[in-house]
Amino acid sequence: MVIASNLGFPVVGSQRELKKLVESFWSGKINEQSLRDGYSKIQQAHWVLQQEKGLQHIPSGEFTLYDRVLDTAQQFGAIPKRYQDIANPLDQFFAMGRGLQRAATESSAKVDVPSMEMKKWFDTNYHFIVPEFEQDQSFQLEQAPRVVEQFKAAKALNIHTRPVLVGPVSFLYLGKAAKGVEEFDTLSLLPKVLPLYVEVLKQLKEAGADWVQIDEPILILDLEASVKLALEKAYKTIQAQLAGALKVLVAAYFGRVESNIYAVKDFVDAIHLDLVRAPEELDTVLPLLNKDQVLSVGVVDGRNIWINNLQNSIALVQKAVAALGQDRVIVAPSCSLAHSPFSTSFEVKIKEKNPELYSWLSFSVEKCAEIVTIAKAINGQDVKAELESNAAAIETRRTSPQTVNPTVRDRVAKIPTEAWKRPSPFATRREAQVKKLKLPLFPTTTIGSFPQTKDIRVARQQYKKGTLSQADYDTFIKAQMKNMVEVQEKLDLDVLVHGEPERNDMVEHFGHLLHGYDFTENGWVVSYGSRCVKPPVIFGDVSRRGPMTIDETVYAQSLTKRPMKGMLTGPVTMMKWSFVRDDIPANDLCAQVGLALRDEVVDLESAGIPCIQVDEPAIREGLPIRRADWDAYLEWSVGCFRLSTSGVRDETQIHTHMCYSDFNEIFDAIAALDADVITIENSKSDEKLLKIFETKQYTNEIGPGLYDIHSPRVPSVEEMKQRFGDMLKYIPAHLLWANPDCGLKSRQWPETEAALVNMVEVAKYFRAQHKA
Repeated sequence: MVIASNLGFPVVGSQRELKKLVESFWSGKINEQSLRDGYSKIQQAHWVLQQEKGLQHIPSGEFTLYDRVLDTAQQFGAIPKRYQDIANPLDQFFAMGRGLQRAATESSAKVDVPSMEMKKWFDTNYHFIVPEFEQDQSFQLEQAPRVVEQFKAAKALNIHTRPVLVGPVSFLYLGKAAKGVEEFDTLSLLPKVLPLYVEVLKQLKEAGADWVQIDEPILILDLEASVKLALEKAYKTIQAQLAGALKVLVAAYFGRVESNIYAVKDFVDAIHLDLVRAPEELDTVLPLLNKDQVLSVGVVDGRNIWINNLQNSIALVQKAVAALGQDRVIVAPSCSLAHSPFSTSFEVKIKEKNPELYSWLSFSVEKCAEIVTIAKAINGQDVKAELESNAAAIETRRTSPQTVNPTVRDRVAKIPTEAWKRPSPFATRREAQVKKLKLPLFPTTTIGSFPQTKDIRVARQQYKKGTLSQADYDTFIKAQMKNMVEVQEKLDLDVLVHGEPERNDMVEHFGHLLHGYDFTENGWVVSYGSRCVKPPVIFGDVSRRGPMTIDETVYAQSLTKRPMKGMLTGPVTMMKWSFVRDDIPANDLCAQVGLALRDEVVDLESAGIPCIQVDEPAIREGLPIRRADWDAYLEWSVGCFRLSTSGVRDETQIHTHMCYSDFNEIFDAIAALDADVITIENSKSDEKLLKIFETKQYTNEIGPGLYDIHSPRVPSVEEMKQRFGDMLKYIPAHLLWANPDCGLKSRQWPETEAALVNMVEVAKYFRAQHKA
């Protein structure tokens, strides 16, 4: 029989229970045992739910309190030296993920360590913690490996799971040389870590496991021959050591495996393919499998929220069954469902207000049901009612007037050539901006948001519930903005922001002001650690409902004589950080959003706002996995940013901001954005983002982040002086800005002000140095 399976499940819980637990532990409201008891209950509920839905291969071992890759590092003892003196494993774990700053006590020494580097997980909006390795790295397996313990916990509930591990080659390949260590090939450590993987697999077998899922997502990358050899060595060794005692499924997802499959295909029992991203690979892989191998077909989209076209998926699975037989096919999501919200059952408002849209939605729980329905259909069970209901919903989505606006589509079709770039080169624009803004050397600014305090969150909830009137809410927001402007003036920042107290999320806020968007009540997904986001849903053609930011930005500018930045989210990010429609080309949708933002940028300039920031943190993460696909994507994504920003005069300064990413790979495209000022997250990168300036001539202004805002830790003046001095090795003084890594929304006011005081002091110190 065809098996229904899953690759992973949202760890955060149905109502973000894990987030609340972890943050309660961080704040000291609960102790470690309460945290462990709480997350065990969440795990158990998830296993039971998947079993009740009818899944036969249920994952375990992928549950994490912060990040799966960080879990892997600690599980195998890859602990950077700066954290090794932290005795409590849980404190150590969270210190690596988010940093730790703790005063000395009678029983413990002072601790002050930053967090490890954080990067985007392939082309998703999830962030993982980058492992760090020494050339003489030693690995040591946990006494009770967490993947084994999770398997045993599920077994105690009479739920037989399929344990999940981050594969040894992906783990090493995605890592980096530890801070202060000369770059080296991290895959050279494979002989050291591989025996520990084998030991874990043997412990799983002893505990009663019959299948194990090993995730090797790097299989979808453009890999050098040495990496393929490492994959071959790893799985040949695992095969030899296990001698068939445990069946191994290697999972690749997010793209095409292409020729990389040859590195593993002869040494594993099953292979998982992402047939949502790469359906064409089914035909190329089927002939490569031997007579006993199993194929896991990822036909249900694990990354988006639209219902599956069951008939299309069944056709793909039937093709696999025709070639292999039913016993050698597993039905699965394309990737872990950790990238999808929990369940549509909580979406009461959409169901009541827009039942048609609701009928098109499918979250993790519903995707499990879709997987089971597909498997049942292949196995000859009666699913007629499910198929008829699904077909009807698919057809209404295709034909609904909610999805098409002829006026919007006509405007996109008639965009004039001159609208795709600013009329004057940067040198001309900079001259006009210097004259108008009169900024000092090393201007200081922030990225946009200030702390979202409890008072702000309570007021927003009261306003949404109708217990706070529009007038009272507006008065409250103005008071918050006034305070934020006063704080910035007291700190002596040069270019100010209004602080964004009215915004719950940089994408959702604008989605409410655009046609074509809708919003979930509980569509949360994890972005990093305990940080969750609730992406909007783009279901129709996009256009502006009216001015979006004019009132608050003009009010904030009226409170100060210093230049104020208007704050917008860019077209690529508005798409990538939403659950985006999949029924029109991405470049057409991006142009729709770009035109809506262009109208807002022009209105901000007309209202007297001298600086306008259009953030594009998602432009790098949206880069296609395979380099062969890069050029087409970069052409339209960069073009749509320029479309949104090119309607203003030379003296209006356009800013943009980008988050943790490997920018060096697309440096020319970043330059082609032609923003007057770009700010980037940099504090965790050990200068690697800056070294590109040694070889590339970047003539526009830039602000590499001076300190990490994802940690409550306050860096000292001396620490920031060192970092700023390093920046001056690569960036001419007249182009360099001083700013934090990212927005300050998630921080508290005391640490925010303390860090900004130090940052401004650093800028003033270097101004004095350059005048001397």
